[in-house]
Amino acid sequence: MTAALTTPAAPAARTAGVPRQWRWLVRLHRPALIGGGALVLLTAAALVWLGGPLTDASAAAWKAYNACGFTPRCSYDQDSILLYKNVYNWTTTGVLAVPFLVAAWAGGALVGRETESGTARLAWTQGVSPARWLASRLVAPAGLTVAVTGLLAALHHWAWAAGRDRIDTTKFWHDMATFHANGTVPVGLALAGLAAGALAGLLLRRAMAALAAAAATVGVLWAAVHAAVPHLWPSVTRVSGLEDGPLGRGLLVGEGVLTPGGRAEAPCVSGSMHSCRDTLADLGATAFYRDLHPVSHYWPLQLVATGILLAVAGLLTYAAFRVLRRTTGTARG
Repeated sequence: MTAALTTPAAPAARTAGVPRQWRWLVRLHRPALIGGGALVLLTAAALVWLGGPLTDASAAAWKAYNACGFTPRCSYDQDSILLYKNVYNWTTTGVLAVPFLVAAWAGGALVGRETESGTARLAWTQGVSPARWLASRLVAPAGLTVAVTGLLAALHHWAWAAGRDRIDTTKFWHDMATFHANGTVPVGLALAGLAAGALAGLLLRRAMAALAAAAATVGVLWAAVHAAVPHLWPSVTRVSGLEDGPLGRGLLVGEGVLTPGGRAEAPCVSGSMHSCRDTLADLGATAFYRDLHPVSHYWPLQLVATGILLAVAGLLTYAAFRVLRRTTGTARG
């Protein structure tokens, strides 16, 4: 059995204040903060470029391409179109990667390295209670996480909206990577990653193990949110004739055919084709249906998903303080 960490008696010196703890935190993690800040600035600059000059150049290229019609020889700036697509994909990945980086930093350095090296116990001998030590590792980083993730998500949404009606290959709002990167989900996921990293660092007390555990936790949460999003708000149903096939654009929940016995899986989706028409007739199908979320459901879905992630972050934070209290033998912070 692993021995519990013990908290030394606080010296008679005045207890270190919160601002002093934060200054110490900045000095201790300065390399990670500088590196992370550089990545954030690079991503933000790329998003500004994407939503400004690159969108203008790509939109002009698409306008020239669409004006070509069936002309055998057509001149347009294909490089701008391809560059827009590549930068959009890179920046979307960058925004979605922030929660994983926050979790890895929290588990590997913010808490994991300090528990592994003994820096945490040293802080406790300087008049800082374990609860205050952990709070200082969560409060300021949480504020920074919200500011950074929120800024990048807002810039991504602005850059996406700038090309929405001007560039033919702009992603639809319900493309799942775009859906997540454009809203508040990355903020909730990053805060959950911060709490997961703190908990992993306290439980494992090994920087690399905590880093891996925290990043894996964020991966599981992201996959769970991805799967749950279509079901977090009541969908609407679009019914269409057999000749038309399933109709309606939005975040798809499900589709099929209506029969006298109820709903059934659609064996084919083009009633205008002879083979499909015969198959639907044998099934007794009367119409196609499609359950989906229109664009008006975007923010309800975002806010419900974010609320769930914030609740998870709260539970993980509570668990971290409980683990800290148990391992240090303190009745309270």
